[in-house]
Amino acid sequence: MDSIELKDMEVQCVVGVHPRERHLLQALRLDVTMGLDTERAARKEGLSASVDYAAIAAQLRFLLTSCEFHMLETAAHVLARYLLAPPALGEKRAQIERVKLRLSKPGALPGVAVPTLEIERERRWVQLEQEHKTFGVVDVIYQTRHAGIYRLNVAPFQSIPMHMHDVMRESELVLSDGLLCQRVPAPAGTVHRWPKHAAHCYQNPTERYQTILCVDAPRFIESDEIPVTGEPAVVEPESRAWP
Repeated sequence: MDSIELKDMEVQCVVGVHPRERHLLQALRLDVTMGLDTERAARKEGLSASVDYAAIAAQLRFLLTSCEFHMLETAAHVLARYLLAPPALGEKRAQIERVKLRLSKPGALPGVAVPTLEIERERRWVQLEQEHKTFGVVDVIYQTRHAGIYRLNVAPFQSIPMHMHDVMRESELVLSDGLLCQRVPAPAGTVHRWPKHAAHCYQNPTERYQTILCVDAPRFIESDEIPVTGEPAVVEPESRAWP
């Protein structure tokens, strides 16, 4: 088994159970080792046969900043499940067979110690639940008491109609090229964060699946999916997470 490592990642995010930790950003350090077969990538010389480490780093950063985890244990298990899940229908990358994650909070006990958690899991540990929707298929990556992590696979020529939420806040990262958000192209790496009452929609005008990584806080509430009519507002994305 070959391996690709992402070492010394540092993400400023909300993580912790204590009240003081719920209202401030603190550094979380992350080391990731991904086990996979790289022989095909070596022959093909294309990222679709391996993993794009810039994209993977951006996706892990997105999850850490969007989920506001209460426990290091939850953060580690969510990231491991996400990495080991089969590639999304709209995603071009190799299957990751094994993952080792090491997370630490260097500022949690200043001058005393650095709390650290390390877990290692294999592909067979992940069995994804899937939900069929009018627009395509939803992969349920993980659901905590406070948030839900989902992959929205939009089928060819289908759309997620314009809607808003009264309760949920939604963060979304586009994983593939070809989607329209608010009827404007949203390339891979585009990040949108939708506050309550912000109407938004997606269209897939292509002949293949397109995928969005979505974090709902709290976890998805079907009755909070409120249809909206009219023209979508032009909204600037928060960022492009990777080139």
